[in-house]
Amino acid sequence: MSKQAKGIFLAAVGAMMWGGSGAAAQYLFHDTPLTTNWLVAVRMLGAGIVLTLISLFRNPQGVKRLLTQKWSLIQLVAFAIFGTLNSQLTYFLAIRYSNAPTATVIQYLQPVIIIIWLALVNQHWPRRIDDISVVLAILGTFLLVTGGRLGSLTLTPIALFWGLWCAVAAAIYTVMPVKLLKEFDTFAVCGLAMLIGGLIMSPELFITHVPHLTTADWGMVGYVVIFGTMAAYSMFLGSLNFISPTTTGILGAFEPLVATIIAVSFLGTKLTTAMVIGSLLILATTFLQAIPVKKNPLTK
Repeated sequence: MSKQAKGIFLAAVGAMMWGGSGAAAQYLFHDTPLTTNWLVAVRMLGAGIVLTLISLFRNPQGVKRLLTQKWSLIQLVAFAIFGTLNSQLTYFLAIRYSNAPTATVIQYLQPVIIIIWLALVNQHWPRRIDDISVVLAILGTFLLVTGGRLGSLTLTPIALFWGLWCAVAAAIYTVMPVKLLKEFDTFAVCGLAMLIGGLIMSPELFITHVPHLTTADWGMVGYVVIFGTMAAYSMFLGSLNFISPTTTGILGAFEPLVATIIAVSFLGTKLTTAMVIGSLLILATTFLQAIPVKKNPLTK
């Protein structure tokens, strides 16, 4: 298998597992007494411990170097809090207050957020294709949130709030670890970030009683931790070693696709035509960002 094929496989399968995780979380939040904080704590601690152990087995010196170098440790802790924990918690809160397809699609506003952020930081107007992406994202969000009807909302204000925050968190998660991933092993960065975030959330495990769940429910929790977190994050981040972030982002579209198929087919989630069109417009921004644009020789 070529490096490119390996990268495509890792990104696609990782995104599919993420999509399945979102649908599993929707089921757990809507049909069991599980709290969001409890599931996030279990998810991050479980995946963090396993991934950290794997990274210690693979490259113990690399883990030691990651934890002892001042610059890398500071970046790791920042990534764990503002990237990993932030994206995990807000994504699950968005699912709790809406559903997996909606939360996952709103999360895909992250390219637009990155475009706006870079334009502000670099103090230059975005490219024309970026302008088109922003317009499509705004129109898509309008259709998704209102169902195409002015004065009405298909999402509650709190669902919209967590969805938009989730998109910001996803943008931070995408941008923050680039330097770390170039320097250190993916398992080490991902595992330690998960572990740190899980430790921060761990008090939730002591103040919340273990929920009464069926065997099938615990199986869903296991899927969220093992496949929807540990495997998905490792595969998706690992794909960056073989293909460009742009390609990885495009293949991430499998996430909302899988989440939507499962939620509509098995969880009874209903989506209007306007919501579907809005979702497609938002996802289109990811594909637009992959189009190579020739630089104008008259501009710097």
